[in-house]
Amino acid sequence: MSITNTIHFRNVKGDIFGGLTAAVIALPMALTFGVASGAGASSGLWGAILIGFFAALFGGTPTLISEPTGPMTVVMTSVIASLTAANPEQGLAMAFTVVMLAGVFQILFGVFKLGKYVTLMPYTVISGFMSGIGVILIILQIAPFLGQASPKGGVVGTVQNIPNLIGSINPLETLLAVITVAILFFYPRKFKKYMPPQLLALIVGSLIAVFLFGDAEIRRIGEISVGLPSLQVPTFTAAQLRTMFVDALVLAMLGCIDALLTSLVADSLTRTEHDSNKELIGQGLGNLVSGLFGGIAGAGATMGTVVNIQTGGRTAVSGLSRALILLVVVLGLSQYLQGIPLAVLAGIALKVGIDIVDWGFLKRAHKISVKAALIMYGVIGLTVFVDLIVAVGVGVFVANILTIERLSNHRADKVKAITYDDEEIDLKPEEKKLLEEANGKVLLFYLSGPMIFGVAKAISREHNLINDYQALVLDLSEVPILGVTSSLALENAIQEAVEKGRHVFLVGVSGQAESRLRKLGLMDIVSPDHIMSDRTMALKEAVMSIESDKIEEQSEV
Repeated sequence: MSITNTIHFRNVKGDIFGGLTAAVIALPMALTFGVASGAGASSGLWGAILIGFFAALFGGTPTLISEPTGPMTVVMTSVIASLTAANPEQGLAMAFTVVMLAGVFQILFGVFKLGKYVTLMPYTVISGFMSGIGVILIILQIAPFLGQASPKGGVVGTVQNIPNLIGSINPLETLLAVITVAILFFYPRKFKKYMPPQLLALIVGSLIAVFLFGDAEIRRIGEISVGLPSLQVPTFTAAQLRTMFVDALVLAMLGCIDALLTSLVADSLTRTEHDSNKELIGQGLGNLVSGLFGGIAGAGATMGTVVNIQTGGRTAVSGLSRALILLVVVLGLSQYLQGIPLAVLAGIALKVGIDIVDWGFLKRAHKISVKAALIMYGVIGLTVFVDLIVAVGVGVFVANILTIERLSNHRADKVKAITYDDEEIDLKPEEKKLLEEANGKVLLFYLSGPMIFGVAKAISREHNLINDYQALVLDLSEVPILGVTSSLALENAIQEAVEKGRHVFLVGVSGQAESRLRKLGLMDIVSPDHIMSDRTMALKEAVMSIESDKIEEQSEV
């Protein structure tokens, strides 16, 4: 695998400055997502380092910054909670194994060149899914925001325990969380290029906790391991194997979507084009190594990527330098991170959740399309209260069914069966005259455009409307694609005509349509001299065949 196309040293100053700025943003986010996931701050930091390094080294988007993200953390939180509940002793190790499996899936997606298909989802589904993840992240921060441990049961458990959480509120921790959110919301945009608001909120919240609330009981991050992480041996149990594979697939798919959508953002800012399949391999290697060393899962991060590009990053050196800077921080300064209040991290995560929600589309969806709005709201509800993979599956299924219905109705108008002149078909004067001469005995069956499976019903309906004919002229000159179901509908029409002794003419059959009909054996049913390229000639032959039949009948009499 070549990496020379993404790494060069012609922009070292810009790449290092971009990497440094991205590292400053990554530090509070890695701590936040590590704690929010349940794996701990160290897992968030090592996830940011390892995923960022290997995704930059082997990925296909030079400026992409990869690290734990809000959407990936939501899924990671669910994975850790379910596995540790089922197996308290090995649950966390099994969760890291899920991260490894997700990485393997992503590598396979890239090897089999599935990158271009990953983001082929309706926007209504993507918007609903991301908004649902944002809502989950917000709900999961309610307990730590109020200064308490998260109740069991995830989203549902938190919602059910809101009265108890409010009744047992810790005022000091809640105050720290409120201050954090206030800084993030009201931080002047013009100062963001000097210091990220997340880092300022982290510093201010920690200083207030140390100097003003030093003696109070405030939950903090606690000890962070200074040394290198230990290797995590892949851990499985027969009872949880199926669940682990499903969780890994969800993580992999979400990571692919997250990364490739961010790659598109990077492309628009740098006016370049990423290699989606190579990027999936890089993301997969990053998650695989992260899981091996106890890091949580991650993907391409929009905030870090945009900041990296805006501050000069142009090659993968920026992502590599960011990872190395974080490594230095973890190994040399981790003792200074132990006193950070958990409420401050909850405030940062809450703001991330609010930012993930697609407020712009939520406000306008019902104006654009009621059906689209219902799909989006349905996906949000399923994502929050049922299951992420169910939400995407149902959303894509419903959206595709509605799209197929619209396309089928549109394409059905392009299926016409006529025996006389019809203004909806552009006929030459000679062709009109030939149909008049045939006196309703020649059926011109005209199709145009892609014949998807939803058009099969229209083909059967149009054909069955007219039964009293002696010659069938099937014009496929303007059909580039012929679906299997539509092909079978045409097969029924042709076979019925042949069985009843009618003459069948095929016009303009070529390319994929010809290949499909030939594989079905229909090109053998029709006489070779009745397969033509010109519709006018086919109509002439059809009229002549009818006249020949009349002459034969008269001679027999």
